[in-house]
Amino acid sequence: MEQASAAATLDVHGTVTGWSEGARRLTGYPAEEAVGRPARDLLAGVVPPGPPAALSGTVLLRHRDGSTVALTLRASPLLGVTGTPAGYMVTVEPPDSETFLLTGEVFRQASLAMSVHDTRHRYLRVNEAARRMLGMPEEDIIGRRLPDVIEAVDLDGVQIGVHLRQVVDTGRPVRYETFTSASSRLGEHAWVIEMWPVRDASGEVAAVVAAGFESTDQHRAHQRLTLLSEAATGIGTTLDVVRTTEELIEFLVPRFADFAAVNLFDWVLDTERPFVVPAEDAGLRRVAHSVTTDGFPRASVHLGEIDVHPPCSASAQALREGRPVRTGPGDPDFDRWMRIRNEQAPHNRAYRERVCSALAVPLMARGTTLGVVLAVRTRPQAPYADDDAVLMQELASRAAVCVDNARRFARERATALVLQHSLQPRGLPGQAAVEVAHRYLPSVSAAGIGGDWFDVIPLSGSRVALVVGDVVGHGIPSTATMGRLCTAVRTLADVDLPPDELLTHLDDLVTHLAAGDDGAEIAELGATCLYTVYDPVTRVLTLAAAGHPAPAVVLPDGTAQLVPVTAGPPLGVGGLPFEATELVLPEGSVVALYTDGLLDDRDRDVDHAAAELCRALTAPANSLDALCDSVLKAVMPEEPGDDVALLLACTRALGTDRIRTWDVRSDPAHVAAVRRDVVEQLGEWGLGEEAFVTELVVSELVTNAIRYGEPPIQLRLIRDTTLICEVSDGSATSPHLRRAHAYDEGGRGLLLVAQLTQRWGSRQTSSGKTIWAEQPLPAQ
Repeated sequence: MEQASAAATLDVHGTVTGWSEGARRLTGYPAEEAVGRPARDLLAGVVPPGPPAALSGTVLLRHRDGSTVALTLRASPLLGVTGTPAGYMVTVEPPDSETFLLTGEVFRQASLAMSVHDTRHRYLRVNEAARRMLGMPEEDIIGRRLPDVIEAVDLDGVQIGVHLRQVVDTGRPVRYETFTSASSRLGEHAWVIEMWPVRDASGEVAAVVAAGFESTDQHRAHQRLTLLSEAATGIGTTLDVVRTTEELIEFLVPRFADFAAVNLFDWVLDTERPFVVPAEDAGLRRVAHSVTTDGFPRASVHLGEIDVHPPCSASAQALREGRPVRTGPGDPDFDRWMRIRNEQAPHNRAYRERVCSALAVPLMARGTTLGVVLAVRTRPQAPYADDDAVLMQELASRAAVCVDNARRFARERATALVLQHSLQPRGLPGQAAVEVAHRYLPSVSAAGIGGDWFDVIPLSGSRVALVVGDVVGHGIPSTATMGRLCTAVRTLADVDLPPDELLTHLDDLVTHLAAGDDGAEIAELGATCLYTVYDPVTRVLTLAAAGHPAPAVVLPDGTAQLVPVTAGPPLGVGGLPFEATELVLPEGSVVALYTDGLLDDRDRDVDHAAAELCRALTAPANSLDALCDSVLKAVMPEEPGDDVALLLACTRALGTDRIRTWDVRSDPAHVAAVRRDVVEQLGEWGLGEEAFVTELVVSELVTNAIRYGEPPIQLRLIRDTTLICEVSDGSATSPHLRRAHAYDEGGRGLLLVAQLTQRWGSRQTSSGKTIWAEQPLPAQ
C-alpha cells in the first residue's frame, strides 16, 4: 500500500516540488529533505540523461539508510495552459499481485540457500533454506554484513567477503567451493557457492545474489576417488611387507581415520614358515599404526608386539566373517570390546570414550587372509557410513595384494639366497697356488636375486681353476640354472680340460638345456663365464671368456690393467669358437675376477668404471679381504641393479727346490733305479715316512707307462700341501680301473694306487697324457 500512495511532483528541470507521505515511508526521506532536490540525487547508480519523463521504468531508489529499493515508476506530464508540460507527476506502479506473489514464493521456497545483499555486503533478503542453514531467525540476519553472519557459523567469512567484493567491483559472477569441518556448527559439509550481480536500469551493480548448493556427497565421492587413485600408485611402491602396510596407514590417517592399525599373521612375516590356518583366537602382530596427535596418549600395542583380539572386537569379527565390520557406541559387542580394552590399557580410557565409530576390514589376497586393518574415528567426526566401508574394503584389497606380492617376493628371494649359498663354495679348498678372498652381494632390486656365481677348483699338479659367471635373469630360475652350470664346470674341470675346450663343452650344455625347454626360454638360459687356470710351477695363467668382462691384474710393482682377452660369445649362442689367452705372472700378482654388476651403472661409462677398478686394486691394503672391501666401496654403484661377485687371487710360485723331474727309459729294468732316486729325494725333503707308499705308487705308474704307453716317459714329484707324483708318456689312451679276477696276473696296479693315495687321475696334454696321484703330508 505504501507503493500505491507514494507520489512526487517534479518541475520541468527535474527538481522535486512535492512529496507525499507514502513517498516518505517508502524512501525514508521527509518532505523537507526531498523538496527542492534534483530527483536524480535520490536514485542509485547512473541515471540516464533526459527529461523527467525518462524516469519511467524500473529504477533503484536510494533509501535514506543507504540501502536501495527497486521500484517501477511512471512519470506523467502535467500540462500547462499552453499545452506543454509544466511539470511531472511521478508515481510508483503497483506490481502485478499474482506475479509478485509467485516470484516471492520461488525465492522463499527454493531448495538452494539464497540471499540478496547490497553493495556494502548487508543482507537484504534470505530464503527459508538459507535461514535454516544459518540457524538464525530472519530478523537477526537482515541488515547485518554477510561476513559477520557467516563467521558465526564457522564458514570462511573472509573468503566469502572477497568473492562478494569481486562481484561488486567487476560485475561478473563467481563460482567456488567451500568447506566446513566436523567441529563447526554446520558439521562437515561442502558447498558450491555462486554469486551474481543484480543491475539497475542504468546497468550498474545494485545488489548481489548468493546461492549455496550443498555438495557434500559429491565432495566425499571425489575424495574417495582421489584416495583410490593415489592409493593405486602410493601403496606397494616397494616389495617390503612392513613398508607396504605403513603406506596404507599413511593414506588412512588423518584423511580417513583418527587412528588406524594393521595387524598381520606371523607366517606372513616369516619367509621360512609355511601357510597355516590360524586358530580363531590366534594373535596377530602389529606391524604399522598411526594416530592424530590430538588427545591420544600412546599406543596400547607397540609395533612388533602380538595383539590378541577378543571375539567381540571388530577385528576378530572381520577375520571370522571375511567382510568389513562397522561398529560403534551402542553396539553391545563394541561396548564389551571397549570395556576389555579399558581393563588392558586404562591409560587410553579418555580417548576411547571419544570414539564414535570403528571399521575393521580383513586383508585378503588370492583367497588367503593375511591380517586385518582397523580404522577408528572420534568425535566430532561423523561415524563411518556404507560408502566408507566400500572405500576401506577397496583400499584394503589393494594393500593386501601388495602385501602378498611382497611376501612372495621375500620368500622367493630367501629361497634363491639359500639355493645360491648352498651352491657356492662355503670354505675355499686347501691349495697353495693362490691366496683368495671373495665377496658376493645379492641384488636388492625388485627384479630379485640374480645368477652370479664363482668357484675355486683345485686341479692336479698344484694348479687351481678360478671361475666366475653370470646367468641372465633373476629369481629362482636363474639361481637353478646357475647351480646346473656350476656343477657342470666342476665336472668338466675334473676332466682337466683346457679353458677354451671347457667353455666349448659348457656352451653345448647350455644350448641343450635351452633346447629341452620351450624355445622362448633360450634367452633366459644364456650366461657368461670366465674360466682361468693358474699353474704355480710355470706361473702361467691361462684363461678364456664367454661373453664375460676381462679380469684385471695387479703386478707386484703396483701397475694394474685389464687382461687383453678375446671375449667369445655368451654361453648358449653355439657354433662359435672360444680362444685361450696365456700370460706369465710374477709371484705376488693379484688377479681380480668379477661380474658385470660391479661396473654396470646406467649413469656411468663402463670404460671409466674399469679405470676406477684398476685404481682401486692398487690401493694399499693389509690383506686381500681388506682389498675386497675397499674395491667394492670405491667401484660398486650406490644402488646396484644386479648381483655383484668379486674374486681376488694372489699368486704364489713353487720353487725348483720343491720339484724334481726324471726322464725314464722305456725299459722295465730301469724301474728299480727310478724307485731308488725317488726314495733318495724323499729323504732330502724329510719325507722318509712316506717313502714306502710313494715307492709303490711310482713303481706302478712307471711300469704301466713303460708297458702300455709310448715314449717319451717322464716322472715328476711335487712337494706342496700334498706330495704329487706325475708320470707322463706319449700315448693319449687314458687308463681306467678294472676289477681283476682271482687268477689274473695283472690289473691291480691302478686299484692299488687308488687305495694308497688321497686321489688320482689323468689329464690330456699336447704330447700325450699324464697320470697323477696325491698323497697327504703330515702337518708342518
